Amino acid sequence: MEKARPIFEILLFGIKIPIYQSIVIQWVIMAMIICLIFIFSKKLRTVPIFIVETLNNLVKENMGEKYLGFAPFIGTLAIFLLFMNLFDLFGFRPPTADYSVTLGLAIISFAIIQINAIKKNGIKHYFKAFAEPFIFMLPLNIIERIVVPVSLSLRLFGNTLAAVIIVELLYKALAYLAKLIRLPLPIFQAVIPIPFHIYFSIFDGVIQMIIFIMLTMIFIKITAEH
Repeated sequence: MEKARPIFEILLFGIKIPIYQSIVIQWVIMAMIICLIFIFSKKLRTVPIFIVETLNNLVKENMGEKYLGFAPFIGTLAIFLLFMNLFDLFGFRPPTADYSVTLGLAIISFAIIQINAIKKNGIKHYFKAFAEPFIFMLPLNIIERIVVPVSLSLRLFGNTLAAVIIVELLYKALAYLAKLIRLPLPIFQAVIPIPFHIYFSIFDGVIQMIIFIMLTMIFIKITAEH
């Protein structure tokens, strides 16, 4: 795999900040989501109420009714992740195949998890919990907290990247086969990859989104009630 190269650079306070394709795609996705929000906000009656009810039920079933306030965050995270995971259907590498993207999302979730725990239990109890049930558990409890963003980010990144590599290898194999038997390349690439995209792009993309938000909800609840 070739090393990712920045599309362009932004000069900020004398520092050159490289802008990669994954960042630009995220900007495009955010713009798309904002446009959809404006469109549907003008026609709220056309939005099925079961979507809101499904999201609320998902949060209540996994976190409890007292955590219902997290429904907007979980819903936004799910939509953003789904758009990113499915973006390779437009011929681009999904941003979640870039570890910096998945790590950024995991850090956001991690921050919310810790902030909610402090808000619910107080700063004193939050730090006291690191030494429970015994003081010698302190190092293990600290490692357990730190591992959360690493686990969330690596799981999403690893599965997405693996799917991308498999699909890329398929296209290269089809290109070689078309050249070998001297047939037009579109004949192979227009039909054969379809089932692979259905599984690796759509099915796997949806599954990885569900896993990420489910783990986020579980960590929020467990950490707050530790």
